[in-house]
Order: sequence, then structure tokens, then C-alpha cells
Amino acid sequence: MSEYVHTSVSNGTGFITLDRPKALNSLSLAMVRAITHALMAWRDDSAVAAVVIRSSSEKAFCAGGDIRFFYDAGRATPQGGSALVEDFFTEEYALNHLIHFYPKPYIALMDGVVMGGGMGVAQGGPGCRVRIVTERTKMAMPEVNIGLFPDVGGSYFLSRAPGKLGCYLGVTGVTIGAADALYAGLADHYAPADAMEVLEAILESTAGAELAQAIAAFAEPFKGAAGDSKLAAERAAIDRHFGAGSVPAIIASLKTDDSAFAQKTLQVMATRSPLMMCVTHELVERGAALDVAGCLRMERTLVRHNFEDGEVIEGVRALVIDKDNAPQWKPAVVEEVDDVMVQRFFQPVWPDYAHPLRHLD
Repeated sequence: MSEYVHTSVSNGTGFITLDRPKALNSLSLAMVRAITHALMAWRDDSAVAAVVIRSSSEKAFCAGGDIRFFYDAGRATPQGGSALVEDFFTEEYALNHLIHFYPKPYIALMDGVVMGGGMGVAQGGPGCRVRIVTERTKMAMPEVNIGLFPDVGGSYFLSRAPGKLGCYLGVTGVTIGAADALYAGLADHYAPADAMEVLEAILESTAGAELAQAIAAFAEPFKGAAGDSKLAAERAAIDRHFGAGSVPAIIASLKTDDSAFAQKTLQVMATRSPLMMCVTHELVERGAALDVAGCLRMERTLVRHNFEDGEVIEGVRALVIDKDNAPQWKPAVVEEVDDVMVQRFFQPVWPDYAHPLRHLD
């Protein structure tokens, strides 16, 4: 178990509290295991009717996986093939699958930073999820910024966002707020931060079986209070540019647009890994035709190739270790990325019968 994950049961509700504030609740393997252990224990427990996952800090729900750990473990072995890295991603993705198909209401308080792996433990399936955002919510799948790709089921939930919003969010890695999260279908309810104490009281006092309905009633007065969605305002441009068919075509399309949105998007994309933007574009396209298990298995294959390639090691070095913000991407520019480079990330690593996530359905 992990010292950074606290669990309890009260009034028919299981509570999971992430408590690693100095690291913005970045997930370690021990934390993944602790969350999994609690959810599996409660899944068939008739005394638990709902689950709430939250943070002990208002700064962050969860900022993602522990990328410093990825860097250290990835560098410690040839081609980044650390057994600990392998275990982390296999068990994290299995947890994402467990959450997606959880048979009881699964309530995520996405207050503060919600990125990467944080999205994976918040984006439950439509049959169980209740996702709450506040004005402090800063949501993103920012992996292309560190030479990775949107994983933890990102190929599934991004590919199912309206229009080309998922492609835009994945390829650029931009951060969005509450109104945009609601518009993109990545959140269900909005509540102002100063009402969170009231919500917490509701969570503690309401019987688990009645919790989802109680939250909906609590959030009803705040409908529309999240403000206007920037994604909605730029939706036509996003669909046009990010429907161009490839990352080079997207960039070419953006260059024909002198709007502030297009120019800012170009500036952002110029800082991302050219290779992983192209891989992400392909990932989202493929994800649209796969179920949850298929998406997670595809992502698990990509992780192995990604660490062997080393792009993520360089990205984490530049962003977190040396903090020079000057990653030496390979290739350095989108024009040098060819289809062979992209497609090799999707080549099978294991035969189907030996895939680490072969048991997911």
C-alpha cells in the first residue's frame, strides 16, 4: 500500500484520497496499486454503494504519472526497458480499465491540476462516472510536451470528444479550464471552489446509493456558471484545421489563418515533439475504431516503443531534470517525420497471447 493514498468507508461510500501534495499527487506504482486494491475490494462489497476519489490539496487532483521516476528507471537500463516502468504502465492501464467499467457510481473531484494519469483515474465509463470541475481546474493531456503520447485511455476518450477537439487537445497538449472540460465531454458538473466544503459535507452525509442524484441536485444551481467555453468559440477553426489529415497538413492549414487562435496554436506546436505529435494524431485516429481494452492494449505497445526510442527520456530531462526547456527532439522538425517512423510505434511487441493486457475485455 502507499502512504500517499488514504482510503475509508463512510455511510456506504468508499473514499480514496490522494495525498502527495508536494508532487501534485503524481502517481507512483505504489499509489496505482493502492487505488486498485481499494476498488477491487469495494467492487463486490454490498456495504459500499459508491466511490469518491479526491485530493487532500486544492492545488491538484493529480498531475499525472511520476515522470521523474520514468526518467530514472528508463535511464537505468538499456533502451529504457526497466521492469518497474513495465509494471507501472501495465498496472496503471489495468486500473484505467477497472475504473471505466466500475459497476458503482465513481465520483471524481477534479479540483486543481488534472493531467495525464490524473485524467486516467477520473475518466470513468459513462455508466458510472460523475466528474466535477471547479474554476481551479487545469486539465490537459500534455504528454507531447515531454516526448510521450496521450495514454491512460486517451486514445479512447479523446477520439470520442466532439468533432476534432480530441485531436486538437492531444496533438497540442494545451491546458483547458472547467467550461472547456464540460464542452468537450470530459466533465459532468461544475461547482465553484467556495462551494466545495458544502459538497464534501454532502459526500460524507449522503448514503452512497443516493450520492449521484444528490451531486446532480447540488450542481444544478451552478449550470452555466463555469463561463464561456473557448473551445466552443474556436470550434469551427479547430474542426477545419485539425481535420486536415496529418500533422504537417494541420500546420499548413493553420499557417493560412492569421487569427490569434491559429498563431498561438502554431507557437505551441513548435515546442512539442514533432514525432510524438504525429504518433498522437495516428493514435487518436486509430482509437476511434477500438473499444476501451483495445485502446489500452495499443497504448501499452506504444509505451514500450516510446521508451526504447528515448524521446520521452529527453523530454523529461529538458522539462523536469535540467529544466532548460530546450529538448533535442529527434527528428527536430515535423517535416523530417515520415510514416515509417510513426507506424513502427504501432508494431506489435508481443504476440496476442502474451500481451501484458491480454486479459482485459
